[in-house]
Amino acid sequence: MKVLKFGGTSVGKPERMHAVAKLITADNDPKIVVLSALSGTTNALVEIGQSLAEGNKAQAKQQIDKLEKHYRTFCTELLKEEGSRAKAKEIVDEHFEFLTIILKISFNEALNKDILAQGELLSTKLFNVYLEEAGIQAVLVPALDFMSIDEFEEPEIPKIKIRLGNLIDKQKDQRIFITQGYICRNAKGEVDNLKRGGSDYSASLIGAAIQASEVQIWTDIDGMHNNDPRVVKKTFPIEQLSFDEAAELAYFGAKILHPASIWPAQHFNIPVKLLNTMQPEAKGTIITEMPNGDGVKAIAAKDGIIAIKIKSSRMLLAYGFLRKLFEIFEKYRTPIDMITTSEVAVSITIDNTQHIDQILAELQPFGTVELDHHQTIVSIVGNEVAATPSILKKLFEALNEIPLRMISYGGSRHNISILVGGQHKEKTLQLLNKGLFNLE
Repeated sequence: MKVLKFGGTSVGKPERMHAVAKLITADNDPKIVVLSALSGTTNALVEIGQSLAEGNKAQAKQQIDKLEKHYRTFCTELLKEEGSRAKAKEIVDEHFEFLTIILKISFNEALNKDILAQGELLSTKLFNVYLEEAGIQAVLVPALDFMSIDEFEEPEIPKIKIRLGNLIDKQKDQRIFITQGYICRNAKGEVDNLKRGGSDYSASLIGAAIQASEVQIWTDIDGMHNNDPRVVKKTFPIEQLSFDEAAELAYFGAKILHPASIWPAQHFNIPVKLLNTMQPEAKGTIITEMPNGDGVKAIAAKDGIIAIKIKSSRMLLAYGFLRKLFEIFEKYRTPIDMITTSEVAVSITIDNTQHIDQILAELQPFGTVELDHHQTIVSIVGNEVAATPSILKKLFEALNEIPLRMISYGGSRHNISILVGGQHKEKTLQLLNKGLFNLE
């Protein structure tokens, strides 16, 4: 059985949904189809939640009405038969009635999670109505019936496997199953989510749970590119990556893939394909266990980084100093991306500012603490890149005019990372494209 995930742009217009229906029926293989919300919907729902959190119910009502109008137009263009349009109307009525009712309820974070779930619930239900109209047999399997996370927000794969397996076994004669990406239930049984971009994660978790033959991630670009095409003029898709290379690229900023989506597939050795809904004939990128040769494969950039420098001539060389330092970040569940040390200072980077005030307060006794906001991590990824002297030479020659804040080298054989001011990001990517790929 295959898992096919389609992102927001792949289902964001009626004609795109029609194209997705053709893609999932192109072969007779059994498959689970994972859908994101229609493009723009999650952002709109976030704005509705923000308005409610601020107590601005009038603005929230306007935002709800605008989104509802979009969905009613969408349904009219998606479906032709009156019976199908009537079913779609009932679906839209149900979900926007919920959004209207919440205007009368006290806002809280649990309610906000319910609001954010509406996008995936709508897209899958409407797509299922279209499949029915087109004469395509499919079964809607609610993600809230099987996808769950524990108290630490980690997916419960063994439980997911049992629940999803039971749901599929009840429909053994079916070959197409439709479900939602992104949404899940938490340890309390409440509606929750796998965070932004979590539909990729959903697909990978489902693939791991059912031991899929492959996981396909369908987006609006033909695979993982060697550089950011939004910043660099000349880029090209990479035909093959290893799980390790793809994981580095996803974590350090490649937008096509959610950072967490690699490890479930890697753990169960399930190939992942990145494909283009707009150009289904394109090869895309395949991610497997084995690398396809050595050398630089791609460059990725991660924005919104904060660099924290702790300077302490008295404590740095003391036994247990680094352990105590890391325990602060562990306490506030804040991951560290990069770290460099010298005799008198430690520099680290984080991208989560949720607990920054508490972290800084606990760092103060260690010495002088300095912050640099608006930094960018640029990562050069490929098999054995950190063990290839010629790559290092090209890297530093290419960036001789860029001030480097930090360099991370040796922690992974697949990655060399540098930290630059956010204002230097575009120039850095362009210079690396020229220096490492000979492309301008």
